[in-house]
Amino acid sequence: MSKSVLIFDLDNTIYPVSSIAEKLFEKLYAVIEKSGDYKGDLETIKLEIQRTPFQKVAKAFSFSEQLLKDCMEVHINLTYDDPMQYFPDYELVRKLPQTKFLVTSGFSKLQHSKIDNLAIRNDFKEIVILDLQQTNDTKKDIFKRLLTKYNLPKDEVLIVGDDIKSEIQAGKELGIDTVIYDRLEKYSELNVTNKIENFSELPKFL
Repeated sequence: MSKSVLIFDLDNTIYPVSSIAEKLFEKLYAVIEKSGDYKGDLETIKLEIQRTPFQKVAKAFSFSEQLLKDCMEVHINLTYDDPMQYFPDYELVRKLPQTKFLVTSGFSKLQHSKIDNLAIRNDFKEIVILDLQQTNDTKKDIFKRLLTKYNLPKDEVLIVGDDIKSEIQAGKELGIDTVIYDRLEKYSELNVTNKIENFSELPKFL
């Protein structure tokens, strides 16, 4: 069965977070460094913030309650208003005829600012931002809701993302085909058939 629907992640799938991280997270990094009330290595924390929902990073590195509170105050109104650029091969995605959805985790205000800066809002039938400040839902919950709302047959859906513990795992649990977009070579050691490094490889999964 060919795929008629594509569900995409945003961060590190459509654009590289590293391209905006230094400026975007400057205040946040400063708050964490000044506090020092966490476990682990600061540089590792900075890297994880670029690819994992912040609340999960804070828990993994045992942020104190005060540090978590201070970080949330920085995060809650954070936006990115400078020019942004998606991965060049994303242009290939835009040309695909399939119906596309965007499901992304993060703070609503920040994620909306990225989407608008990238000028990709009109590429998607629906955009869902999973804001952990506002919901306990997971990407699995969102995917199930989209399947029901739009009456989507599972075998016609393909989930594309960079995080094997998030959207890829959720897709597997729901019995939906997935593709790992590994442009940043995070999973170079992973020997699987559903991994691509460029969207030019995506059509073979459609």
